[in-house]
Amino acid sequence: MSILPIIEVPDETPQRPQRRLPKWLKRPLPKPGMAYTDDVISDLGLETVCESAKCPNRSECWSQQTATFMIGGNVCTRPCGFCSVPKGKTTALEIDEPERVAEAAERLGLKYVVITSVTRDDLKDGGAEHWYETVLAVRRRTGAEVEVLTPDFMGNRQAISRVIEAQPDVFNHNTETVPRLYHRVRRNAEYQRTLDLLAQVKEEAPDMPTKSGLMLGLGETRDELMDVCADLRAVGCDIITLGQYLQPTPEHLPVDRFVPPEEFDEIGELCRKMGFRMVASGPFVRSSYHAGEMTEHLDSGTQPAMMNS
Repeated sequence: MSILPIIEVPDETPQRPQRRLPKWLKRPLPKPGMAYTDDVISDLGLETVCESAKCPNRSECWSQQTATFMIGGNVCTRPCGFCSVPKGKTTALEIDEPERVAEAAERLGLKYVVITSVTRDDLKDGGAEHWYETVLAVRRRTGAEVEVLTPDFMGNRQAISRVIEAQPDVFNHNTETVPRLYHRVRRNAEYQRTLDLLAQVKEEAPDMPTKSGLMLGLGETRDELMDVCADLRAVGCDIITLGQYLQPTPEHLPVDRFVPPEEFDEIGELCRKMGFRMVASGPFVRSSYHAGEMTEHLDSGTQPAMMNS
């Protein structure tokens, strides 16, 4: 195992107070029924991106006994400007984590399981073998469909191939933003590396649906956004999710603007005309939000009503 230093890139964007949310971004009070999901996650000592990334949909999803599992620990090796997952010194992978994720999926009664991870640039394979074991453990114990939302593995094709060998039902890797903003939004990441990963999945598993997501409101222009969508279609990306960036804490990148729902509708329609098989475009849309419903509708081409919310 080689240990790579975390490269801290100064944020050139001056911090400013969190902006007041517009009315379309106000969420109702937390729903009842979250306690069971919380108990399962806590009992098994698991991490979720729902908590670590301060997802605004957590109360809705947890009340329905679903969560997005985050493997590989709770510390990331990349200091992305948008993400609230802790950064710093990582710990060794927990060998029993795949089985604990599988047990949680079984106890929650999940038929569709979404797994993501922190980025582990300190590991030679970026944690790919751990990914492989987790997907197999979940499927072996539950028979559920599995969607993976992976990091870029530093472009390591062998590592990416190992995750593909687990035969996830959907392979998701987020683009996050437009290339011009990568230096402060996705530090230590490369736009072309993301496209290459999605292209490799299609090369090795042509029938495996690929998926990617972007955050809006970070300072991108409409033309830049549509250029990225066109690039994603060019590498065969099937599913795209578009949601509003929300500043998780005052220390993170500020919101440049709040995109109104009607603009999300317009962009979503443009993406459909580009040929994406499934599009989710709305202020509260996130990569794993209603992921199972999206996959159910993938072949029919119909749009789940809840996705543009």
